Amino acid sequence: MSIEDDLKTNKKLNLSKKSIINLMYTGNFVLNEINKTLKPFSLTNQQYNVLRILRGQNKKKIMLSEIQERMINKNSNTTRLIDKLIEKEYVTRSINKTNRRKINIAITNKGIDFLKEIDPLIDSLEKSIIKNLKKEELLTLNEILEKTRH
Repeated sequence: MSIEDDLKTNKKLNLSKKSIINLMYTGNFVLNEINKTLKPFSLTNQQYNVLRILRGQNKKKIMLSEIQERMINKNSNTTRLIDKLIEKEYVTRSINKTNRRKINIAITNKGIDFLKEIDPLIDSLEKSIIKNLKKEELLTLNEILEKTRH
């Protein structure tokens, strides 16, 4: 099915416009699927992204600014996301001892356990989304997407 079919338009899009719309449409499709999977856990994809970043630190504290740099959606209000994760007891926040203006964030055991619970769901979803693509196509897709960003 073409992007024109998905958008229910009879208008023929030029190749560059079609490519950009396809990227945006597909990105939103993937994001919506992830959000549907996370919704029963009262978690957003941005909060999930923060938890994965923190898990990668192996319980080492990381500054809020470093989390912001690593986020997929850099427009997120990271402070608000952290507040929500603190409420759920998935992360902790503390003042940086060397610079009191900076905030350190760390994942809790509850946060790690939660990720262990939902990782299989996200893995299954990801496999489902790309099930029609061969390994060579995935390699090409990643190469094209990286080329687009750089």
